[in-house]
Amino acid sequence: MINRIELPKEIIIASHNPGKVREINILLNDIGIKAYPISLFSDIEPIENGSSFAENALIKARNAKQLSNKTSLADDSGLCVDALDGAPGIYSARWAGLEKDFGRAMSLIEEKLHGIDNKKAYFICALAIVNEKNEEYVFEGKINGALTFPQKGKMGFGYDPIFIPENHAVTFGEMAPNEKDLISHRSIAFKKLKGNIIVKK
Repeated sequence: MINRIELPKEIIIASHNPGKVREINILLNDIGIKAYPISLFSDIEPIENGSSFAENALIKARNAKQLSNKTSLADDSGLCVDALDGAPGIYSARWAGLEKDFGRAMSLIEEKLHGIDNKKAYFICALAIVNEKNEEYVFEGKINGALTFPQKGKMGFGYDPIFIPENHAVTFGEMAPNEKDLISHRSIAFKKLKGNIIVKK
């Protein structure tokens, strides 16, 4: 158990993904924290050359803190497919290309799994915080599930339309945001985060 982390009521999210920024704000709403995207300060994204989700989250959080001089939160998350030896993993966003075409990325996974019965997969989320004192913290969440094709649902973002979480019958892409937020890898990581913070008055 770490000491309680003090967070201000306004923080920076190290993301240019509107869907992710919106989802994170929903997850922070109940504790009175408002998150603003790093795009308010810069459109340049750091090179994510870490070897794990946690390392890449810290790279993004450190970069956002340096650019904004404000407490910054970064999320690095991805889909890990058992039959693909954990790919796309930390390269989940890169599989979508510069155009961030996740439809293409999902089709690529479908092609690679053609004829393979094992469709088990899991999502990982690593949250990194770098505060104004440059203190660093990381919290991780994971959810198991299985892949389904073709893609189903228009909700969520990224690989959500092909991932059915364990003990559920529909994909993240078919779930309402509040339903997904109860069980997702990101919500699990945020529960850990929120259990260790105090919001400054």
